[in-house]
Amino acid sequence: MATTSGTTGRSPRTSWGREHLANLYSLFVLSMIMNDAPDESDVLTRALTAVGALGPCRAEAAYLTLDNGLTRTPADWPDATPHLDAQVRRLGGQGGPVTVPDREWGWSLALRSTADAIGHLVVSAPSRPTDDEYFLLRVLAQQTAAALTQAMARRTEHDREQQLRQLSDDRAATNARLTTSVSELEHQRSVHEMLSDASANDDGVQGIAEALHRLTGYPVAIEDRFGNLRAWAGPGRPDPYPKPEATPHEELLQDAARRQRPVRVAEQVIALAQHRGEVLGTVALIDPEAGAGEEERFALDYASTALALELAHLRNLAEVELRLRRELVDDLITGTDDASAYARAAAVGHDLHGPHYLAVVQWTGRPADDTFVQAVGRSAAGLRMRSLLARRSGMAVLVLQGRPQAKALHEAVGRELGSPTGSIGVGGRCDTPSEIPRSFQEALRALEVRQRSQSPHGATTFDELGLYRILGPGGGYREVEQFVREWLGPLLDYDAAHHSDLVQTLSQYFECGGNYDATAAALAIHRSTLRYRLQRIREVSGSDLGAVDSRLNLHVATRVWKVLGG
Repeated sequence: MATTSGTTGRSPRTSWGREHLANLYSLFVLSMIMNDAPDESDVLTRALTAVGALGPCRAEAAYLTLDNGLTRTPADWPDATPHLDAQVRRLGGQGGPVTVPDREWGWSLALRSTADAIGHLVVSAPSRPTDDEYFLLRVLAQQTAAALTQAMARRTEHDREQQLRQLSDDRAATNARLTTSVSELEHQRSVHEMLSDASANDDGVQGIAEALHRLTGYPVAIEDRFGNLRAWAGPGRPDPYPKPEATPHEELLQDAARRQRPVRVAEQVIALAQHRGEVLGTVALIDPEAGAGEEERFALDYASTALALELAHLRNLAEVELRLRRELVDDLITGTDDASAYARAAAVGHDLHGPHYLAVVQWTGRPADDTFVQAVGRSAAGLRMRSLLARRSGMAVLVLQGRPQAKALHEAVGRELGSPTGSIGVGGRCDTPSEIPRSFQEALRALEVRQRSQSPHGATTFDELGLYRILGPGGGYREVEQFVREWLGPLLDYDAAHHSDLVQTLSQYFECGGNYDATAAALAIHRSTLRYRLQRIREVSGSDLGAVDSRLNLHVATRVWKVLGG
């Protein structure tokens, strides 16, 4: 679009006309190119580049009117300056003159779309352009504005399409989330219903385990807080079921309590059943392949809550029953009518009809707290002894159905407590509840005799006391011991000094009714050895074994000596 000089033989008017048409044609071509430009910046760059071809003018800068105000576009156009930016802003969207250094003429051509200003095209010249040259600049501005309008429309349409696509994507994502949420809510509802039904139907701990197994498909193990199996549902139950070591298991529970969510331990995902901050037990999914997801963990977490409520309920029932049993035992010991005793015992699941025995248990260094009483109860239950159990006056008291295995009970309690240093006293038989106070006093008597004996740890029954049965608890022991010392003292001292068995020989002699052969056989010694020992007994004790009084007192003394642990 350059202006050419005239040719010989052609008039100046004809030459100008052709040049003018050529410039207009070039602007038409430029307009088509700008209309296909990808964005507003490309349109303005092409317009700026075309200014120099329309005459002696120079492109100074171009601007777009955007939401945030007037913006130079392109920003790096070489002739643009901040001073020029400020002048164009002061025009307020209108065309008008601007000052350009070293240029006589400068002008900002307003670019408009209908009535709105959409930008500026700033040009300058060394002198004021002719009307024709200014006309071409205005045409360029108009074509540039039209191209900008189309570019903006395309951008707006593109933005709208982008927004529509984004809205469509957002709607699809929202629908997917809603579908997922509905599925999750449906699963949570089924979890809630199934586990609630298990609790409402009194299926207990086993019902919770089976419900969780149906919900997840995984085998389920429910343990008490010590690691003992309470319930199992699904295949693969270990036999025997392994019990964890106490210290590592306690550390595991503490770690899980800190996390407050199901945790993976080896091949299991474990959740705690807690009530008021106390761990009552655990429920676990057996998941060796680590395939349990969020749905399974949600079901496990909900099952742990249901289990906590069930275990707390069972504990409350046990505490109520235990209180009723303790109150019943207290009343039986102090005395109550038979009819009431039978009815109250039946209410707590114990048949008080038939022979019963009272037993009292104390252990060295162990207070008679709930833990001790429960250990005694577990020991009796392990021996299949049906009993009513209570705590009274620093000891555990059992009302035992049938003749008790006193020695076996002592050994069982010793194993449960980890120490054999305890004593058990068992009273005589009672056939009605009204006889229980007497059996209790007899049990106390047997316990005290055992604890005062040379072997205080063990079990003693009232029937074994012999002469001690005539003494009440807490009285007369010093006199009895003095009596034993009076009659057997020299023999006891002799045995201690010479490591002999004269007192034992004398005791067996009396038990065999003075029969030499029976005594020798019982002691596994020769008859002559027995004769020698009896002679030494006479010499050491100074007693005549043939005298009736001496024989009676010595026999009584040996009996008491045996009861005292001799």
